[in-house]
Amino acid sequence: MLKVDLIMSTNNASAEAEAIADEFGFFDDWEDRYQMLIDQGRKLTPLPEKYRHDDFRLRGCQSVVYFAAERDDADKITFMAQSDAAIVQGLVALLLRVYSGRTAKEIRETEPEFLTKIGLDSHLSATRKNGLASMLNAIKSAAAE
Repeated sequence: MLKVDLIMSTNNASAEAEAIADEFGFFDDWEDRYQMLIDQGRKLTPLPEKYRHDDFRLRGCQSVVYFAAERDDADKITFMAQSDAAIVQGLVALLLRVYSGRTAKEIRETEPEFLTKIGLDSHLSATRKNGLASMLNAIKSAAAE
């Protein structure tokens, strides 16, 4: 029963971010948290081929990360991304859970505090932190346009 509740999507970015923090809060060991992060990445829908070229490659990431944003008529932005590194793919999955399918206003107003709550700020290498910052900047930039 608990597992079903954890994977159900919530209606807004803040609630989804809180759900992620709660999910990671169940684990005391960082090996378990990393495994959960990797598992989240494995669940991502593959990135369409049209986005897998240099025009969509994020700069500032050590691993290869392709990132695309599409805005619909209702001002909702759908993000699509993919990485060649398992942990980074997991980070991508978390960011997409929170920000994809939201309005530009909601994206701009939702800060990524959940990343600190789950302890990623102190458990990622400097290069992964830079990549995470690049992804967040890309998300916020897409919402600012």
